[in-house]
Amino acid sequence: MDQHQPIETKRAPAGQMIDPFGRAVTYLRVSVTDRCDFRCVYCMAEHMTFLPKKEILTLEELDRVCKAFMRKGVRKIRLTGGEPLVRRDIMTLIRSLGDEVKAGNLDELTLTTNGSQLARFADELYEAGVRRINVSLDTRDEEKFAEITRWGRMSQVMDGLAAAKRAGLQVKINTVALKGTNEYEIPALIDWAHGEGYDITLIETMPLGDIDGDRTDQYLPLSKVREELEERWTLSDIPYKTGGPARYVEVKETGGRLGFITPLTHNFCESCNRVRLTCTGQLFMCLGQDDDKDLRAKVRASEGDELLEAAIDEAISRKPKGHDFVIDRAGQAPAVKRHMSLTGG
Repeated sequence: MDQHQPIETKRAPAGQMIDPFGRAVTYLRVSVTDRCDFRCVYCMAEHMTFLPKKEILTLEELDRVCKAFMRKGVRKIRLTGGEPLVRRDIMTLIRSLGDEVKAGNLDELTLTTNGSQLARFADELYEAGVRRINVSLDTRDEEKFAEITRWGRMSQVMDGLAAAKRAGLQVKINTVALKGTNEYEIPALIDWAHGEGYDITLIETMPLGDIDGDRTDQYLPLSKVREELEERWTLSDIPYKTGGPARYVEVKETGGRLGFITPLTHNFCESCNRVRLTCTGQLFMCLGQDDDKDLRAKVRASEGDELLEAAIDEAISRKPKGHDFVIDRAGQAPAVKRHMSLTGG
């Protein structure tokens, strides 16, 4: 059978979403805003045009869509952006979903953040039921940090990480591997993260959106990075999973966990359990495909959820086998036109 052909599947059991390839969809990533207080070079153009407010789902609408997915079998929700913590009154949504964790209706509510607002929100996040967060950090060199983020301040993120640790939040550092920028700093970043008690995951740059630059200048294959790390340390594959696409190893010498997310050198599609909701209500069944489903129209068409749930079912029936990411060396064009900040990092 062609690996891209759907397998024969029975009707999904009540409370479950099964895609055409037999994978249960249990993980929803939700971008709550396209706005961010950074302008990271691999994520955004420096001068972005953000969406008008009327196109953005309200917090109440986001809550309603999340709970529809929970009724259909989603057990983990990750809030992303842009930067989720810059959205006004975002704690209202976080508390509502956190109550679902406390009630046992959701296994986990997590957050991906650039860390800039953690000093302000860390205690509230823990009180609301969040226990794990991902913090995007590509360097600990202040000059490089300013270069990569364009608008960010390193001290603000370090203060945020300290606040997260004090609050009891488990932190995972996400580092995008960038050729010529942070590739020689990666071992030091791993050493630092493990010394602080943080897991760390390395990520290949993904060809999403026009970033005012050539991604072939940024792309660093993690297969090469791993080979170089294995000359320094003992890396042992482990079965640890967090529900996302990272494959983990244990670093014997540091005692810490190191993840690899490799959308180009080794895609992770065979076990994909995820769908992504944008802040405008578009549901993307695959990060690396442009096919989407408009859920905003269904939410706003009726006070009931019948239209919304039917639209979700139809979308899951179109979830593809995998993505077709490639760095376009000839035309320098992104594989997908939308920015990562819109889809949710």
